Amino acid sequence: MLLRGNLHAHTTFSDGVRTPKGLVAEYERLRYDFLAITDHFDHDNLVHPDYEETIAALESELLIFRGIELSYQRLDQHVGRVHGDAETLYILNHPARYKLSVAETLDRMHAIRRAGWPLEAMEVTDTGMYRPFYDTAEIPLVKIATDDAHRPPHFGRAWIEVEASRERDAIIRAIRAGDFRVGFAKTS
Repeated sequence: MLLRGNLHAHTTFSDGVRTPKGLVAEYERLRYDFLAITDHFDHDNLVHPDYEETIAALESELLIFRGIELSYQRLDQHVGRVHGDAETLYILNHPARYKLSVAETLDRMHAIRRAGWPLEAMEVTDTGMYRPFYDTAEIPLVKIATDDAHRPPHFGRAWIEVEASRERDAIIRAIRAGDFRVGFAKTS
């Protein structure tokens, strides 16, 4: 089954403009199958006390992933952590925003892995805009597209289509295996 989704989106729990319920409604309207809510918080990566409970209580046709955008402080780098039921996927977020070279991206990848965060994927987008420079085999991570949704212009700009059963862990395993494709909205 081909499932369309976004693995990086923000709500009013951090710097997004939609509540969790409102964000889910945006992606339901876009006919997505899954959505990872990955708010970021303070420098110690501590979440708001109501965050986990609020995300878990969301009712939707979408398959909702709990997540967080972590800050790897030593390098001022964001890392997405997306939770399945038993599996967790770590994603190097938006290297284009930091204007990293391929060598700098590799250095960050290795440093973050040494710190114990097992990076397996990397965004080739920045707020949904494709950045082909990072879509290279030189960086040995699975390349995904997200829209890093904060506000309406971002919603639905980029996505991933995964060949998997409609289960969180199956989607994460399919991403690791490369059983997916990326998609981008037409821009004018």
